[in-house]
Amino acid sequence: MCVVRRAAAIGSLALFVVAPAKAHHPGAGGDIGSDGPSNAISASTLAEVQTVQEQPRLRLAQNTGGAGKTDSKVTEGAEAAAKGEISILSAAARAVTGKQAPIPAVDEETLSLYPTAAQCGECHKQIYEEWSSSNHAYASISPMFHAFEQKFQHLTQGTVGTFCVRCHQQVGTQLGENRETPLWKMSQISREGVSCITCHRVQEQYGKVNGERRVEPGKIYDPVFGSGEKSVIKDILANKDTYSVKTSKDGRGTDMHNGMMTNPQITKSEFCVSCHQVAVNLGIKLEIVWDQYRDSPAMKAGVTCQDCHMGKVPGKPEGYATGPSAVVGGKEINPGRKHANHRFIGPGYSIAHPGIFPHNTKAQAFTMKEWLEFDWRSGWGTNDFEDKVAHGKIKVDFPKRWADGLDREDARQIIDENLKKLDERYELRRQVMENGTKIDGPYFDGDPKAGKTLAFSYKIKNMNTGHNLPSGSLGAQPQLWVNVALVDPDGKNIWESGYVDSNGDMADLHSLDVAAGKIRTDQQLVNLQTKFLTTNVKGTDREMYLPVNFDIDPLPHLRPPQIPTTVLNHPPLVRLENHSLTPLGEMQAKYEVPGNLIKKPGKYRLAFRMRSRAEPIYFMRFVGATREMERRMNERMLSFHAYTVDLEVKP
Repeated sequence: MCVVRRAAAIGSLALFVVAPAKAHHPGAGGDIGSDGPSNAISASTLAEVQTVQEQPRLRLAQNTGGAGKTDSKVTEGAEAAAKGEISILSAAARAVTGKQAPIPAVDEETLSLYPTAAQCGECHKQIYEEWSSSNHAYASISPMFHAFEQKFQHLTQGTVGTFCVRCHQQVGTQLGENRETPLWKMSQISREGVSCITCHRVQEQYGKVNGERRVEPGKIYDPVFGSGEKSVIKDILANKDTYSVKTSKDGRGTDMHNGMMTNPQITKSEFCVSCHQVAVNLGIKLEIVWDQYRDSPAMKAGVTCQDCHMGKVPGKPEGYATGPSAVVGGKEINPGRKHANHRFIGPGYSIAHPGIFPHNTKAQAFTMKEWLEFDWRSGWGTNDFEDKVAHGKIKVDFPKRWADGLDREDARQIIDENLKKLDERYELRRQVMENGTKIDGPYFDGDPKAGKTLAFSYKIKNMNTGHNLPSGSLGAQPQLWVNVALVDPDGKNIWESGYVDSNGDMADLHSLDVAAGKIRTDQQLVNLQTKFLTTNVKGTDREMYLPVNFDIDPLPHLRPPQIPTTVLNHPPLVRLENHSLTPLGEMQAKYEVPGNLIKKPGKYRLAFRMRSRAEPIYFMRFVGATREMERRMNERMLSFHAYTVDLEVKP
């Protein structure tokens, strides 16, 4: 492991290998339903140094119910401490205020200033369950994120520093936890990624990008920030015994915050800007959702990010569900209140070990390292597997932690719960993609005839008024493409576009099978993926996975440009090749099937589907992902708008 500037060393990637599983390898012209690949469990290793950072003081203002309105008079539970301005620092934290004091680990007193989502879930159970399988909750756990981040650190000689983790692990970064610390050694709040307090302990109205935002520290008892809509927290605090709650460490009952303050920005799109508009070190934009949104019909109509991603219909601004803001002491609080869905519906998904993600309070009975040793694919803990072990039909050299069959069965119950959540997430992903797109067609050029070229097309429209299709992180991911196939009267697939190779990649210039001559290049591929173009040694552009040009020089070409990037509109030698559809934009996907493939008359079937995947497999290999990570990426690949039409081919 090499040490680089500002202690940003390059972490190694630790592999926890389990029994390999056989992979299905689809090829060109194969079944349109085929997916992809194979084996082993991963976890990124990263090493530790932490500091306690300066903890500023927080001014309290009790919300009175109206959005944007505050009252200097704090709730009854907070009045004693709130004579103007109060400090929410512990004595231990105050002792190092203003200093960067290295310590071997974040102490419990400091961690108590950053409550976990599991703590908030004691009262906000529905919200916790929604959040637990969200991309926000996945931000820090993602093995692909860590593989990507480590590769980026390596290519840029560690100069990226905390650029990536300050969004993905904001609280951990703020606590001074080193980006290289293994996840199993980091605090629970760090592993929760974009957690409750990442939004609800933000005091200021930020408009900055690249993760420039700060979480205000405070114990579970200290006030939180919210929309203030129909807040009834004063009534609960006035009847603590009735609801069995407490606002200090003394007494009995459930811990709760002693006030709620309004941050008007939390219901606005601007609140999302900090982490959803990102320019990397060269000055090129890696994520441009805000740029797309602020010039969109949604912005002009007053539709916010929250309206589509937290509303009752995935991807559509059709209002919000209603529900209690909390359940306290077994009693529903404000059951008719507007409920913002904290699943934050989008096309992304998890490839982590299902014992680690989704977040599950039951799973905390086992450590992350123990979970990584649990071979869920082989059926550990299932009745069938355990019966075979008990009768000596199979023998397994179990790790010490999993030697007890009852422990394996308990773990399997948690795995099954989490896999069910992932299945629910898959369905919501399908809904958001179908709600955001419209497919018309096929439209045929003339009558289909045997021996004659069949020309046809589909119209693809982005129904989303807020941003491009696809959006999110650009360059390497996400992928969105069209898969269409023609099946003859005998049921044989005679032609296909949008097929994948044995690794799961499309048959373009990045396919290893195409490079090896195993399959043909898909000349009619319709792929909406945005890519980076970098200048290579001969001065021409080539598609690249990252906006880092390391082909023309022994070191990446990261020198400051002689011309400001604002003049060029992109850094020298790097630019984006954008294939996405603008809001309400549409395109025609045109295809031709050679006449020599349509050999006889009869009834043919033309099958269509859109496909979505979070990461290309070629990019995963570029950053050093394991085979298990590739397999998980392909297993959860999404197909939507799937339908088939019959056509009669005449002699």
